[in-house]
Amino acid sequence: MSDWEIFKQNAEPHDGIKNLPPPPSWRPFGQESQPGESRLKRRGETFQVRPDEVKMINAALYLRRPLLITGKPGTGKSSLAYAVARQLKLGEVLYWPITTRTSLKDGLYDYDAIGRLQEAKQQETPNNQTLSPEERRKQLQQIEKYITLGSLGTALLPSKRPRVLLIDEIDKSDIDLPNNLLTILEEGSFEIPELVRIKEEVNTVTVRTAYSDEYEEITRSDISAQIHNGRITCTAFPFVVMTSNGERDFPAPFLRRCLRLTMKPPTKEELTRIVAAHLDETIAQESQDLIHQFIEKRDEGTLATDQLLNAVFMVVRGRISTKDELIEQILKDLGRVEDED
Repeated sequence: MSDWEIFKQNAEPHDGIKNLPPPPSWRPFGQESQPGESRLKRRGETFQVRPDEVKMINAALYLRRPLLITGKPGTGKSSLAYAVARQLKLGEVLYWPITTRTSLKDGLYDYDAIGRLQEAKQQETPNNQTLSPEERRKQLQQIEKYITLGSLGTALLPSKRPRVLLIDEIDKSDIDLPNNLLTILEEGSFEIPELVRIKEEVNTVTVRTAYSDEYEEITRSDISAQIHNGRITCTAFPFVVMTSNGERDFPAPFLRRCLRLTMKPPTKEELTRIVAAHLDETIAQESQDLIHQFIEKRDEGTLATDQLLNAVFMVVRGRISTKDELIEQILKDLGRVEDED
């Protein structure tokens, strides 16, 4: 085996960093093959979809229902949304990560009230002068600079094609969010109160959306959008993927309005195809022992597929043995907080 270590024990400063190999395809920082390509897009290119998943995806498209995907970490739940967006040419995927503090409003829009107040104070007229109607309208129009649509709000913008919305780890939300979310998705519409209050004087504003990829041909024109009378109403129901690690149960009204899919861990053949998609077919075939080792460990605990990819990359690029202690650490059970004595 070659000496793969760049940082060494008790070594003097050196230029060994120049020997660092190119990054893995799933960590391409600064190495995009074309401007705008991202790690998230790469997920859609390498995702290996199963027949049962294909059926549920199509059912969700036909029925205009959210798809609730449950499975262990690393089984490809999030990647499914990117695969659909890529194949159906639906543009950038709108990503909404959920935490215990996430509220429905976080997904709809953000209003920078403090910034707006500071600007209003700067524009105060001297000696309490009264603004003309046109001056007041122009001042009110400035509100558009302080409103940004969230991922959910952007997904509900009018469009000819469905937008793709990934709501990641919905099971981490508070108890009310799932049902509040389904209410919005049932109506396909919502109001921004700050805009509704001024619609008689300013009925159209242009705001920033949650889209950010200026190189994505399908959705780059929607990085900003017009809102009329303070209301947004979708014309094509978005393709909504909600992921869950199965850490909690959901209320029946929420489940009734979703299509449910359980994502199973990839088989040996599927893992081989995943490695081939990220690296190449030859490496995939040479990694069969490592894939077998990964499956054995996964059956006894919780491992994610990207741990296998990390291990294969280190064996291939670092030229280290599959029996090396480092591989054991890379393939460590995600359910173990600390090493056992």
